Amino acid sequence: MSKLTHLQFEHIKTSLEKMKYGSIMITVQNGEITQIDTTEKVKDKRQPGIKTINKNWKN
Repeated sequence: MSKLTHLQFEHIKTSLEKMKYGSIMITVQNGEITQIDTTEKVKDKRQPGIKTINKNWKN
């Protein structure tokens, strides 16, 4: 089982606090967190539809 480092925990916590709509995907290899992908969906009021913004943390 992988343990979260303080930096990883803060990244996930901050992403959740700022996000209205989206997802967070945590990638684990050999029991260690290697990547955290944050995908946030936002509406652009100037254009119809939804934009997707990707933010990544890599070990």
